[in-house]
Amino acid sequence: MDEDDRPRRRSSGEDPAGDLGAASLLASESLERYSLDELDARVALLENEIDRIREHRRKSAAHMLAAEALFRPRST
Repeated sequence: MDEDDRPRRRSSGEDPAGDLGAASLLASESLERYSLDELDARVALLENEIDRIREHRRKSAAHMLAAEALFRPRST
């Protein structure tokens, strides 16, 4: 397995948003070399990825709520 194929570890640093793997790399990348068409394609790709992440987050939140309801202590 190549080094790039391995999951990235999150650091225990002070800024939790500072180390989000590939997203951190994207945020720091220079955009100077991209054409307008490439920038438009990149925006579309990132918007699709944001939609995918939001849907996964919604499902994860629903799963967590269901688990909390299942394991919540019963009041007597």
